[in-house]
Amino acid sequence: MELQNKATRLWGNFFNVRMVQIRTFHMTWFAFFAAFFAWFGIAPLMIVVREELQLTKSQVGWTIIASVAVTVFARFFIGWLCDRIGPRLAYTSLLIFGAFPVALIGLADSFESFLFFRLLIGIIGASFVITQYHTSVMFAPNVVGTANATSAGWGNLGGGVTQLVMPLIFSGLIVMFGFTDAQAWRMSMVAVGIVIFIIGIAYFFATKDAPDGNYADLRAKGMMPEKTKVTGAYFKAMLDYRVWVLFLIYGACFGIELTVNNTAALYFYDYFDVNLVTAGAIAASFGLMNIFARTLGGIFGDNFGAMWGLRGRSFWLFIVLLGEGIALMIFSRMNVLFLAIPMLIIFSLFTQMAEGATYSVVPFINKKALGAVAGVVGAGGNAGAVAAGFLFKGAMEWNDVFFTIGVVVSIASVLTFFLRFSPEQEAEEKALFEKANLDLLQIRADRANAALTHSADVVAQYNATHTNKV
Repeated sequence: MELQNKATRLWGNFFNVRMVQIRTFHMTWFAFFAAFFAWFGIAPLMIVVREELQLTKSQVGWTIIASVAVTVFARFFIGWLCDRIGPRLAYTSLLIFGAFPVALIGLADSFESFLFFRLLIGIIGASFVITQYHTSVMFAPNVVGTANATSAGWGNLGGGVTQLVMPLIFSGLIVMFGFTDAQAWRMSMVAVGIVIFIIGIAYFFATKDAPDGNYADLRAKGMMPEKTKVTGAYFKAMLDYRVWVLFLIYGACFGIELTVNNTAALYFYDYFDVNLVTAGAIAASFGLMNIFARTLGGIFGDNFGAMWGLRGRSFWLFIVLLGEGIALMIFSRMNVLFLAIPMLIIFSLFTQMAEGATYSVVPFINKKALGAVAGVVGAGGNAGAVAAGFLFKGAMEWNDVFFTIGVVVSIASVLTFFLRFSPEQEAEEKALFEKANLDLLQIRADRANAALTHSADVVAQYNATHTNKV
């Protein structure tokens, strides 16, 4: 059953927060930004943590794996939960409960305890699935790719900002309060935990599950399938091979972004002989590309969809995924800082466009089990990060690891040709796309008519006033 009253415009209504669709868009990207910041808040401080806890290279590798491993399972579950209780309650619960391990990692005093909390923090990575789910139910087919990509991209921006901000918070606590290094990194994480707890509460009061209300109310009115049907639809969606193709594809783009977020600061610190703050700033340049790069992936996905239908969206995904793999291979061969940084940025551009392109396809796989599809595909991103993480804990040099991953990503781009859609679905989605565009044209026409009517009234009022004076 298709939800009604989805927004047909994003940018034209961007600041109209009285619209529940736009208000939800802003809340969901901001919540994901905060969650992503908390998820990788410890990454730029690993230089200090590694020294204090005397972690070996292998142990650092295990912490990288732990940070993304549990998220695989969390994303599978959270997609089902969104279909069942709605994205509003799912997001609120996730942020409130996720705040505790973020703050409590400050209690870690050994490799084992640090690994335990790093594992638990990964739960909040499931926030991505809710973000994509919530924007998918709020926006129409003509703009859903753009809305999904922008909300996720601005959320992923937290991964870049944390690389820049956390070292500054760490240094500020030392300067202002006289904390030791050990105290400063711990208190930094406590502060982040408090912030996402508050955002979780705000999400509950500022959003709704769908344009016409919350799921409980819509089910009571017969406007949505009952809860009892959610699980069956979930498992039916998981039998669709296209879901698993996108699972692998997303592992090759978002999985690599997670890996770079975890390793970039250490990579530049160890291989280019820069200090902690500089390493964090360089690593931040990768994540900061999310401010526009993922949005571009979604915009072009919608445009390719407008011209060539669902097949066009898949072909655009192939282009950017192949570009990502080639760019990463070139980056891995850079051994001079002033060449490595721009190549890192180009690699970041393609990586995040590939992520946006992936989720311009996801909403069209199975609308009756959107949570299942979004959750499984999102889990693929973390599965990819886990697989890459094992390479970083081995004996291979990190630049060779990056090259190997680049080869794998390039090969994975071929998987996009297995994303097939039936002629009936192509025709159905084309009709919905055209209807959304007609609705958008009608809105513009109504506004133009209203403006003309207002202008005519002003002229008439002026003429009447002028005539009376004469």
